[in-house]
Amino acid sequence: MGVCGLLAFVVGFAFLGTPRVAAGHPGAAQQDAPPARPNQGAPPNRPTSMLVEPADLAKEIAGSNKPIIVCVGPHVLFEGAHIPGAIFHGAASTTEGLDDLKKWAKGEPKDANIVLYCGCCPLTECPNARPALMALRQMGFTKVRGLKLPTDFKTDWIDKGYPVEKGK
Repeated sequence: MGVCGLLAFVVGFAFLGTPRVAAGHPGAAQQDAPPARPNQGAPPNRPTSMLVEPADLAKEIAGSNKPIIVCVGPHVLFEGAHIPGAIFHGAASTTEGLDDLKKWAKGEPKDANIVLYCGCCPLTECPNARPALMALRQMGFTKVRGLKLPTDFKTDWIDKGYPVEKGK
């Protein structure tokens, strides 16, 4: 397993619980069936309010009480396409990106409605989403959520026809 694969495993384990091995993978036969979860798709032992569905966020940004949307993924993805009005604060898997996010957050009210997203890969494997979410929670933010992207930003946002901006 490479460094990225190991990082994705550790982040997936810490953020979303024990990762499941895909069918066909050498370790797949040794696993039990996943337990039934009433909040399917939500991290175990974490409230579903920590995540927002793409359709729900699209409605929020079309309304009058827009959340602050922060991209915490690679800049190249942000330049290619991002959620309208989103701001970029670096890949949260890097010290520089996480420091930039924290520096920006110091100037925001602790009850600000903030949605974080990356979109580089499935949320369960994302090396950026969890560090960003946990950093803001540790700073005392009470209304910070992550955008639920089961596959990636292109598949779960762009391909579904939700609004995007390009560049910056």
